[in-house]
Amino acid sequence: MLKRIRTSCLAGLLAYSTLLFAGSTMAQEDLGLSPAPTADDTNTPQSVQQQVQNLKQQVIALNRDLFLLEEELLFPSSTQVVVYVAMDRGDYFKLDAVELKIDDETVSHYLYTQRQVEALYRGGVQRLYIGNVSQGQHQITAFFTGIGPEQRPYKRAVSASFVKSEDAAALEIAIVDDGTKQQPQFSIQVL
Repeated sequence: MLKRIRTSCLAGLLAYSTLLFAGSTMAQEDLGLSPAPTADDTNTPQSVQQQVQNLKQQVIALNRDLFLLEEELLFPSSTQVVVYVAMDRGDYFKLDAVELKIDDETVSHYLYTQRQVEALYRGGVQRLYIGNVSQGQHQITAFFTGIGPEQRPYKRAVSASFVKSEDAAALEIAIVDDGTKQQPQFSIQVL
């Protein structure tokens, strides 16, 4: 349905731009549009380039509004859950991949590049998953794969329960270095 709306809106804007270029005052009046300015007008006429720029701005604004509407329709706040990943310095764990399960169903599996891991080290936060779950009690489990202390392959998992209310839920998976144990610590917390 959104594709049809988006297509019809873009087709309308394309028809409007065609009318502007053709300079068809009669066709513009038939559509209820103001006619293109002429040299006889008291106001300074807009050039074709200005009209095209205005049209482009309108298309960009319409596209943004349609994207927001699409996201709101696909992920209403009553069922929306968002999971983020944040990471500490990475002295004891070099992240390679994360697999995310909600209620024993795999919802996301992500392989990281070196640049993405470095961005997480610098304080970046990655949106790992956005989706829909019903209201009520849920179980979330994250499986981490990477290189641990002493440069050995390292696999760990962390689980948590959360209650999805009528509002959108946001969870953060944090990977933090524990200097006293010289091990990484994994946690999931509700934001």
